[in-house]
Amino acid sequence: MCNYDPASPDACCYPETMEQWNQPTSRPGGLPVGPVVPGPIPPPILRKRPVSGRYRSSGAPWILELRVDVDRTRPMNRVSGDFYQVSGATVSYFGSFVVSSPTVSVSTTTVTITGTGSYSYGTSYPVMQVVISRTTIFQPMANATLTFFSTGGAKGATYVCAFESIYFRSVQLEQDNEQGVTPFSSYNTGSLPAGGAARTLSVAGAYAEAGVEMVAAGTTDTIPTAEAGTNLKWSDSELHASMVKHFSLWHDIPQWKAWLFHAYEHENPGLLGIMFDQQGKQRQGAATFYKGLGGATAQKQRLQLFAAVHELGHTFNLLHSFGKSDAVPAVANRPNALSWMNYPHLYPPGGEPAFWNAFGFIFDDPEVVHLRHAYRNAIIMGGNNFTVGSALEALQNEQAFAQPLMDQSGLKLALEAPASFLFGEPVVVEIKLKATDLSGRMAHAQLHPSLGYVRIGIRKPNGQVVAYEPLIEHCDFSPPVKLDASRPTVYESAYIGFGKGGFYFDQPGFYHLRATYRAPDGSEIVSDTLTLRVRSPHAAADEEVADLFFGNEQGTLLSLLGSDADELRAGNDAFDLVIDKHGKHKLAVYARLVRGINAGRAFKTITADKKLTVRKPEADQSARLLTAVADASEAGVGVDNITLNQSFRALIKAYRTAGKEKNAKDTRDRMVDTFTKKGLKPAVLQQITAEADAALEE
Repeated sequence: MCNYDPASPDACCYPETMEQWNQPTSRPGGLPVGPVVPGPIPPPILRKRPVSGRYRSSGAPWILELRVDVDRTRPMNRVSGDFYQVSGATVSYFGSFVVSSPTVSVSTTTVTITGTGSYSYGTSYPVMQVVISRTTIFQPMANATLTFFSTGGAKGATYVCAFESIYFRSVQLEQDNEQGVTPFSSYNTGSLPAGGAARTLSVAGAYAEAGVEMVAAGTTDTIPTAEAGTNLKWSDSELHASMVKHFSLWHDIPQWKAWLFHAYEHENPGLLGIMFDQQGKQRQGAATFYKGLGGATAQKQRLQLFAAVHELGHTFNLLHSFGKSDAVPAVANRPNALSWMNYPHLYPPGGEPAFWNAFGFIFDDPEVVHLRHAYRNAIIMGGNNFTVGSALEALQNEQAFAQPLMDQSGLKLALEAPASFLFGEPVVVEIKLKATDLSGRMAHAQLHPSLGYVRIGIRKPNGQVVAYEPLIEHCDFSPPVKLDASRPTVYESAYIGFGKGGFYFDQPGFYHLRATYRAPDGSEIVSDTLTLRVRSPHAAADEEVADLFFGNEQGTLLSLLGSDADELRAGNDAFDLVIDKHGKHKLAVYARLVRGINAGRAFKTITADKKLTVRKPEADQSARLLTAVADASEAGVGVDNITLNQSFRALIKAYRTAGKEKNAKDTRDRMVDTFTKKGLKPAVLQQITAEADAALEE
């Protein structure tokens, strides 16, 4: 028995058969060499079966799931496998391997595959040979016999694996829908002009074509809209809570099980879909939103299929075609890919019309390789965190943020922020995109980094260059807008102090920031460098408050603008202590902002026995805290303009929830007056006034 290397000869669990022993070889050690060499096969009387598919061994101490991919539909010319270690009554995942360029030899009786693999674990036997007898269509599939060898030809362990399925992976898919939403069923790809053969595709059918079996979980649930809160719009935390409650197969462990929720509307306007599950074990849940998708026309049915397959692709740890460089390890972006994982409106050769006309309703080849052969933890739902093993690691250099050699985009990107921040102060930057060609340029109005169009690189005081990675990434399908003389600029405010990489501004000194923006035509717009300073604390109170802000729970709360989640209780306690003990400190405004925004909305909690409890909005507390935010901001020691705008609108909503209409109207007038005094441009002030009126009428 071998505890460390399933390829070792000590790991061999099966006696060799005479058939194995007598297989022809081309050099000592039994390793055929050379290119694919079809043998002289006479015209067959009966057609032989392809050998590709999934095989599995049995017994102890090792179980091997083997995937052979050399013929059948769209072969990727690979062999891969996952080892599981049997110990008593338990079976544990051990590691994975993949052979990317094997040599395949075909005779009248056998298919022999050889090659050197890459492994997720150390091994002295990296070379493998798979032998499969060819059978006719009237015979069952034969076993696959895999033998490992050292690079010198020494023989290692042998595994006999029974044929299991023509599919390389099998996933249980549970689909639930919101009350009143009719979930997507299928779409005929020939209904509208498209590339590829016309066929009727369901979500399961789309994955079957990639070699992945989607098995219906056998249960569905209709989820009350009330679980979306008083605004009837789903937040990421509400989606996660409903997944835990309604996904009957859910466990916070790696498993081949996924949840697709057909909902009506996300709180982010224009969002058509999201892989929202980036809490705990990630990538188990996705949702699509029918406010933008709903309808029975061919265009709507096509979009429903696309959104569902796209979002589930993220649960398999597939990134956007234009964002593959965000993978860990990074690979080249493929913006021209005709893939489920692209955005039609970002297709460089001609945008959405050109994409649909050429799209064959498939994943591209590297994505198919990932779906069939990625290391188990890099793909299984609940395995590696999103992006890890998916094909933004910390940048090793600044090339990704270098100025282009030529820029004729007609757009200019800028970052703005205060020149300095207190140690521990939440770093918020304002992102501006402006048309320099006022005759008109198309642009994405959604500039928050969580939506993928904008990336921000940060050079720390110690010289390390990292990329800001938001805690949760959203998929945005809203159409581009035209920036011209009537609307030359779009703005966004983003808290970038905390994300997947933890706290990014965690040491005093000078930081240099640069952003990139991807335009609808594929142009990469790069901002000038923004320099800001994080000041060292000068007093004991400064250090104490900074300590109360530096905590993963606090960073998460700042990113989410509050939460009642029990796992974030320590963060809420820290913010309450800031308010109670250091209420006059400059950073207290951020604690009040987080607690005030959260208090003003309902919050759902799933109990240990999976029961839903709802905490109603605490309007009076929200109004008290947000009024203090407005007071501090007007005094010049508060939040940025965009966040202040959001705070005012939340304050108006809190007063309306409490039934205090006069206070709500007075706050609306105060909001408009406050921004008028700031000397903003008429167009910007007009937009703010419209937002204030909308908040009053909501």
